[in-house]
Amino acid sequence: MYKKFEMELAGRTLRVDVGRVAAQANGAAFMHYGDTVVLSTATASEKPREGIDFFPLSVEYEEKLYSVGKIPGGFNKREGKASENAILTSRVIDRPMRPLFPKDYRNDVTLNNLVMSVDPECSPELTAMLGSAIATAISDIPFDGPCATTQVGLIDGKFVFNPNEAQNAVSDLKLTVASTAEKVIMIEAGANEVPEDKMIEAIYAAHEVNQQVIEFINKIVAECGKPKHSYTSCAVPEELFAAIKEIVPPEEMEKAVFTDEKQVREENIRQITEKLEEAFADNEEWLAVLSEAIYQYQKKTVRKMILVDHKRPDGREINQIRPLASEVDIIPRVHGSAMFTRGQTQICNVTTLAPLSEAQKIDGLNLLETNKRYMHQYNFPSYSVGETKPSRGPGRREIGHGALAERALIPVLPSEEEFPYAIRSVSETFESNGSTSMASTCASCMSLMAAGVPIKKMVAGISCGLVTGETDDDYIVLTDIQGLEDFFGDMDFKVTGTHDGITAIQMDIKIHGLTRPIVEEAIRRTREARLYIMDEVMSKVIAKPRETVGALAPKISSLKVDPEKIGEIIGQRGKTINSIIEETGVKIDIDDDGTVAICGVEQAGIDRALKIIHSIVDPIEVGKIYEGKVVRIMNFGAFVELSPNKDGLIHISKLSKERVAKVEDVVNIGDTVKVKVLEIDRMGKISLSLKDAAEE
Repeated sequence: MYKKFEMELAGRTLRVDVGRVAAQANGAAFMHYGDTVVLSTATASEKPREGIDFFPLSVEYEEKLYSVGKIPGGFNKREGKASENAILTSRVIDRPMRPLFPKDYRNDVTLNNLVMSVDPECSPELTAMLGSAIATAISDIPFDGPCATTQVGLIDGKFVFNPNEAQNAVSDLKLTVASTAEKVIMIEAGANEVPEDKMIEAIYAAHEVNQQVIEFINKIVAECGKPKHSYTSCAVPEELFAAIKEIVPPEEMEKAVFTDEKQVREENIRQITEKLEEAFADNEEWLAVLSEAIYQYQKKTVRKMILVDHKRPDGREINQIRPLASEVDIIPRVHGSAMFTRGQTQICNVTTLAPLSEAQKIDGLNLLETNKRYMHQYNFPSYSVGETKPSRGPGRREIGHGALAERALIPVLPSEEEFPYAIRSVSETFESNGSTSMASTCASCMSLMAAGVPIKKMVAGISCGLVTGETDDDYIVLTDIQGLEDFFGDMDFKVTGTHDGITAIQMDIKIHGLTRPIVEEAIRRTREARLYIMDEVMSKVIAKPRETVGALAPKISSLKVDPEKIGEIIGQRGKTINSIIEETGVKIDIDDDGTVAICGVEQAGIDRALKIIHSIVDPIEVGKIYEGKVVRIMNFGAFVELSPNKDGLIHISKLSKERVAKVEDVVNIGDTVKVKVLEIDRMGKISLSLKDAAEE
């Protein structure tokens, strides 16, 4: 039965149609926010997937270009692989919802969001986040929701909820917060050095808005919700845990995991696994879930050590950062490079500079953003974690980590006018044992400074973890979590920033939300840690950007010309501009507004190109001296090219103080001469003098 539900959300109408479309999905919400339309569906398989030890959730966000009145480019004229924005949106939908499904649920679940219309006033990403939560809540899929999501902007010091495209373009904050009825469950932010207190205020302002949305969703569920279906539990039998503990006592497992070397710990667990496989060789049922049981045993051991004994697996204090090291210029012939090491996490970052014409073109649903000048990319090869698998290109995790480090540094980048370059920053993961995205932020900051990019301030990042007990007050926040603490803990709270404020946040949790004291402590801890990293490690290697770009980096000079003069610079069929490029060895880009950017490795070539372009666009003035090339000789004088589109005549009488019988006695074709402009007649003909220039 078709039912329609409406509420006012941030000054616009949110409408949800249930039972109107996609009836064969387990749950479907036809979302309308203003004129933005998204079809959100939730579908589950009937049976669990065999042979897996994880919940197989897939989240899709499909951007259809018809939603903004565009036809896709390319030969096929249809949408191809998901854009970076679509992948990042899928991750933001996934992160708050995944912990709300049962931990022992192994049925495949797909949350699909089809963007069908985009209103610049109403975010399709937000609409999809709400749609996925509603579709799942009203479905028969087991789900401990509902949850809701709100976006927050900061303009002139005031919060703006669910900002539109134009507001986002001028906002100092792009914050996304997801909540359940009780707690905050996900935070994602990019910020222009927003102070910690202001960020906390924004998070909980969004949390309050989320409560209104959750009330709305509860009304929909009350009228349209299906009873949740039963499922086959994949939980490990308690009898197996008891049998394992008899063979491997808790103190033996503690000894196995209590080490600061990942390889040693993995070898210890391998030996324990072999012992248990041998012990249960005749029990196929237990062998099938043994790896999950060992994982759970490790998890319980590590959590008990941290929460009860206040001992971390590598022996550090609760707020202690792993050993740090950094260096720059480790890769020759690139434009900038740096390496940052934190424990067994190591990132090498390489910066490449190029003309603005090489900025990334974006063909997406945001009509205001058509290109990206700063591109941060993150790579995670299998050798970094001691594994062997072929490279299949960047996955969603790699794209997400790259976007986080990119977001962290955007607020401190110079403007295009200050630094007219496209910038590509690539983070190569050499070794990984926790929070490589934060190491990437530190490495890329140093790499940019080494490349001579005049960033405004230094940026660093760190991650905090969490282990919780039975009550909200029973918890421990861990500074700088390693991989084991991430896998077995409840939170990965990443924060980047300068000395003055936060530039990015990404929070993942595995529990049903965080209390405000946990959020406040995590933000405080990350501030203390990042200041230490900047002051005691990074600044000791490179404290500020280098004054100039490196010898091998392209140099760029620009000038502004009258847009009506652009045609003269280009010349007929590009003849003029191509001749300048051929002569000087530079690359020239011209914008419609008259901005001319000249790029080259050698400054001399750039200077020569600038001089030629000035000669084309600047008016010739009587009485001034110019340098030109003799291009034609007649009996009565020589023609000199002052610029590619301007010639002047030196009459034979103006070649020398002495009488000249033959022009070739003084000048020849190809000679470069200095001449003085004597006159420009009504027809624009230019009279030049060689002898008057010589006198001056």
